Amino acid sequence: MTDTSTDTAAPTTSREQVVLLDEDGRAIGTADKATVHHARTPLHLAFSCYLFDGEGNVLVTQRALHKRTFPGVWTNSCCGHPAPGEPMEDAVRRRVPQELGTDVTDLVLVLPRFRYRAEQDGIVENELCPVFVGRASGPVTADPDEVEDARWEPWAPFREAVLDGSRSVSVWCREQVAQLPAEPWTTPAADVADLPPAAVNDVTR
Repeated sequence: MTDTSTDTAAPTTSREQVVLLDEDGRAIGTADKATVHHARTPLHLAFSCYLFDGEGNVLVTQRALHKRTFPGVWTNSCCGHPAPGEPMEDAVRRRVPQELGTDVTDLVLVLPRFRYRAEQDGIVENELCPVFVGRASGPVTADPDEVEDARWEPWAPFREAVLDGSRSVSVWCREQVAQLPAEPWTTPAADVADLPPAAVNDVTR
């Protein structure tokens, strides 16, 4: 059963809800994050963020080894799910400090309609996942419950290695990197109207 409540308080891990979507990106309910990922994971709303420093380095992270989905996989800086009714940018600004111990500045929406589906060990990710880029405002102190390791890497060789297949990363990271430009931090902001309808409603309400 889905929960259609619109509680906008920042979620705790034990009660975090994800926004379920139809094929057009409209909200159709919510589900408990702890139980939504399985062999038939429904389409839901998420985000990805790439953090850069002032020298063209990107923060890449290794997912904690005990995570239910894609444990130990190297990926982009931060991923998460907006709470029901939570604007997408607010969700990014909430989640980055929780996972990485730093705030994010210069946050820019770059891929508003990115979508992917990935499977590992019978667990499926199925997300409409807008992509943001930003800058870390200070030193990174990763939460070990979420992140096994984190490191700064020069973007250009990281991007090249991901694209030629010599660098193993998450499915979503590989597909996102293929769509990101050579210098993502210079990309003009995408129109928020191009976000999935569920996210646009949260931005404009």
